[in-house]
Amino acid sequence: MVTASRVQLTVLRGRDDQCGAVRSLLDGVTDGGGALLLHGEPGSGRTALVSYAHRYAAKDCTVLAGAGLPEEAMLPYAGLQRLLDPVRDRAAALPEPRRHLLFRALDGEGCPPERRLALSVAVLGLLAAAARERPLLVTMDDVDRGDPQTTQVLAVVARRLRCLPVAVVLTADATATVDGLVTYRLSPLVERDSVAVLADRLPERPAVPVAAMLAAVGGGNPQALVDLAGVLTPGQWRGEEPLPAAPPADGALGRAYRTRLDRLPADTRRMLLLAALDESDDAATLVRAAGAAGMAIEALAPAEAAGLVRVEPGAVTFTQPLARAMVAAGAPLAQRRAAHRLLAGVLDPHGQRLRRAMHLADATAGADPALAEELERAAAGGRTGWAVASAALCRAAALSDRPLDAAARLLAAARYAWAAGQPGQARLLLDRLRATCADPVVDGHAGLLRGEVDLRCDDATGAAATLLSAARTVAGVDRARALEGLARAGEAVCFAGDQYRYAEVGRRAAELRQRNDPPVVELTGCLVTGVAATLRGDHERAGPALRRAVVLGGRLTGPELTTTALTCAAAAGLVVAVDGAAHRLAERAVGLARERGELSMLSRALELRAVAEYWLGRHEAAAETSRDGLRVARATGQFNCANTHLGMLAVLAAVRADRENCLRRIREIGTTPTPGSRPHALAGWALAVLDLVDGRHAEAANRLASLARLGTGRGQVLVQVMATPYLVEAAAHLPHRPAATAALAAFDRWASSTASPLRRALSARCHALLAARGGVEAEREFRTALRLHPMEAGAFERARTELLFGQELRRSRRPRDAREHLHRAREAFTLLGVGRWAELATAELRAAGESVGPPDLPAARLLTGQQLRIARLVAEGATNREIAARMFLSTRTVDHHLRNVFHRLGIRSRTELVRAFATEPHAGLASDR
Repeated sequence: MVTASRVQLTVLRGRDDQCGAVRSLLDGVTDGGGALLLHGEPGSGRTALVSYAHRYAAKDCTVLAGAGLPEEAMLPYAGLQRLLDPVRDRAAALPEPRRHLLFRALDGEGCPPERRLALSVAVLGLLAAAARERPLLVTMDDVDRGDPQTTQVLAVVARRLRCLPVAVVLTADATATVDGLVTYRLSPLVERDSVAVLADRLPERPAVPVAAMLAAVGGGNPQALVDLAGVLTPGQWRGEEPLPAAPPADGALGRAYRTRLDRLPADTRRMLLLAALDESDDAATLVRAAGAAGMAIEALAPAEAAGLVRVEPGAVTFTQPLARAMVAAGAPLAQRRAAHRLLAGVLDPHGQRLRRAMHLADATAGADPALAEELERAAAGGRTGWAVASAALCRAAALSDRPLDAAARLLAAARYAWAAGQPGQARLLLDRLRATCADPVVDGHAGLLRGEVDLRCDDATGAAATLLSAARTVAGVDRARALEGLARAGEAVCFAGDQYRYAEVGRRAAELRQRNDPPVVELTGCLVTGVAATLRGDHERAGPALRRAVVLGGRLTGPELTTTALTCAAAAGLVVAVDGAAHRLAERAVGLARERGELSMLSRALELRAVAEYWLGRHEAAAETSRDGLRVARATGQFNCANTHLGMLAVLAAVRADRENCLRRIREIGTTPTPGSRPHALAGWALAVLDLVDGRHAEAANRLASLARLGTGRGQVLVQVMATPYLVEAAAHLPHRPAATAALAAFDRWASSTASPLRRALSARCHALLAARGGVEAEREFRTALRLHPMEAGAFERARTELLFGQELRRSRRPRDAREHLHRAREAFTLLGVGRWAELATAELRAAGESVGPPDLPAARLLTGQQLRIARLVAEGATNREIAARMFLSTRTVDHHLRNVFHRLGIRSRTELVRAFATEPHAGLASDR
C-alpha cells in the first residue's frame, strides 16, 4: 500500500461522514469501546483522518499511535511492539502466563500459531490496564503495510472492545478488509469538494473551467489535488496556459507510487508502463507489444498481486483511478517515448489509425506537420469518440508548424470537447485560443462556440451578446454558421426572457438569407424568421416560414442531417403547433445525438421532445423524457438545461396535483435562475397550478400574469402562452380580469393561425370561462371545445373541459345535465391516475346531488398496457427483479410503474393487488398472454 503525504488539513473536505463516525466512536468510548476501519486508495486522506482522531481525542483520551512499515513487514509483531511500547509497563497487571507470552512476542521471539488467541487476549488485557485512568484511543495507520501478525492481533482485539473504554481506528488500502469491523471507504471527492481543496491552496479561486478540469485530473484524490495546486503557475490557474495532464511525478503521491513501483521486477514495471500508456485496456495489444519487446504479459503478475492492475482474458485494467496516470507520469521521458513507439508499431495503421497516430505523436518532439495532418484526418467526425478526438486535435495543434493551422485545430478540439459533454475542457481550449490567436475569423468561430456553451451552462444574456457579435464576424465567410449562431442567439434571448431583442436577431437573419439557400441553411433562416414574426404577433408571416422549416427538417439526409438542424425543425414545429411532427423531429434528434455521442445536444433534444409530449397529452412520457434530459444535463454540466428540465418536471407534477414532487423539483432549481428566465417562469407556472387546485385563484392568476409583460417583449411570453388556459381559469373566479383577457387575446391570435384542434379547443374553453355565468355563450363555447378536443390525444385536457363544463352547468342549476359531464371527467381522471382531479370531479358530482363511491372500473381500463402486465406478474408472485428481467426493464422502472398501479387501483400492498386480480373477471395471467 502507498502512504501519501502527511499534509494535515484543518478542514477535511468531503469527509463529513468519516469524521462523524470518528466523533461518534470517541464520544461513546466511556460506555463501551469499538473500532473503525478506514480504507481507500493512496492519497485519499486516511492519515489525515487518523490525525483528526488524535486531535479530537486529545483532551479526554490517552493516544497510542502506530503505522505499518514495509521495511518491517517480515518481522513478526514489529508493528505491535512499536505500538505498545509506551504502555509496556502496564503489563504487570496481567497474569504471569499472559505477560510472558506477550513479552516473548514483543521481544521478537514469536508466538506459536496455537497461542495467537491467547496473545490477542493478553494485548486486550494490556489495553484495558492502560485505560483504567483515562479512555484509550489506539490507531494504526496503513496496518496492511506492516507485518501480518500485527494485523491479525489488532483485528482480534478490535472485535472485543464492547466492554472496555478503548477505541481502535485502523486504516488500510482500498482492497484490504477486516471482518467484523465497521468499515468506511474513502471515495473520491465530488467536484465541489475537489474545487474547495484547490481553493484552500491557491492565491485566488481558480476560474470555473480550470477548477473543473483540475478536479478531473486529480480524480477526486485529496493528495493529488494538493500536489497539483503546488505546481500550478499563475497562468495555469487563470486558464491562460495548458493544465497538467496528471499529478506531478515528484509530488507526495508520485513519490509514494514510485517507491511502490521500485519494489516490482524490471519487466513488470515495463509492462505496467505499456498498460498505462495504452488507454484502450486491450489485452491483445499488450500481448503483441510484450512479444515485440521480448516479454510476456505474465510479467504483470507481481503488479496484480500488489493490487495495481487486474488482468482478465480481454482486458488489463487499473484498480485505482489515479494509478494509470501516476505510473505514466513517474516513468522517464525516454522510456515513455520508447513505449509509445512500441505500441504504435503493433497497431493496425488502418483499423486502429487514430490510436496509432496518438502514440506516434506522444513519441515525437517538436513540430511534425505531416503527423498533425494525420491526427486531424483520423479524428475527423469523432468516429472513435469525441473526447478522444478532442485530445487528438490538441496534440495536432501542438505538432503544427503554422500558427493558423494550430489555431484551427485547437478550435476543432474545443468543438469536439463540447460534443463530448465536456464544457470545462471546451472553455479552457477556447481561452487558450483567445490568448494565442489574433485571426478575427477564427476568433468569430470561437465566439459562436463560446456563446453556445454559455447558453447551455451559464449566462444566457451574455451568451446572446457573444453569439450576435460572433455571427457578425463570420457572416462574410460562413453564412451557414452565422445563421446557426443567430438561431442560438434567439434561443438565448428567449431563455433569458428578453424576447424584445429577437427583433434584431430576425433582422440580421433576413439580411443573411438568400434565394436557393441549401436546405439546412434555409431551415435555420425559416426558424428565425418565423419565431421573430410570432413574437411580434404577425402570425400570417410566421406560419408559412415555420411550416417550411418543419418540412425541410423531415427531408434532411446525408451530411445535412444533424442534431442541430433537427432540433431547429422541432422547435419550429412546436411554435406553429404541429405537435406530432415536432415530436417525430425531436425523437430523431434524440436518436441521432445518442448514435453519434453528441452529448452537448442531447439534453436540448430531450427538452423539445418533452414539450411535444406535453402538448400531445402524454404527461407520463413527458416526465420520463424530462428526467432523462435532467440526468444528461447534470452529467454534462449544462445547468441551464438542467433547470429547464426541473421546471418542466415541476409543471408536470403540478398538473397531476402532485404537490410533493412539484415542490421538490422547485427546490432543486433553487435561487440560481434569473427572474424572468425560463426555469423561473416554469416554476411560477407550477406553483400557480397548485394554487388553482387548492382554490387560491387570486394567487394563481397573479403568478401567471407575472410570467410576461405583454406588449413589451419582456418575460417569458412563450411560457405564458402555454399557461394561458390556467390563467383564464384562475381569473374566471375574480371580478377583474384584464391580464387574463389580454393573454387570451394573444393566445387566440396564435391558436387561430395554427391547424391545431387542441389549441382551438383550449381557446373555446377559455372563452366559455370568461362568458357570463349560465349564459348561452358559455354553453356554446364549452360544446365547441368538446367537439374540437382530439380523441386520439389530450385526454387530460378533454377531461378538464368536461369538469369545467359540469361545474358551469351545476352552478347554473342544471345538475342533471352536469352529472353526465362530471361522470366522464371523473372516469377519465381515474384512468389517467390523477387522483386529486378525480376527487374534484367526485365533489362536484356530490354537489350535483349524486351519491358516489370509488369508481367501479376493471383493472384493464384503469391501467396502461405496461402497468397491467407488471400488475399481473406481481399477482403471479414475481419479484420486481424477476419482472425487470422478463420485461427488459430496470428495477427502478418497475418500481415506478408499480407505485402508479397501487395509486390507480387504490391499494397499498402486493397482497391487496393479488386479491384484486383474484376477483377480477377474466383477469388472466401474464404468462397466458
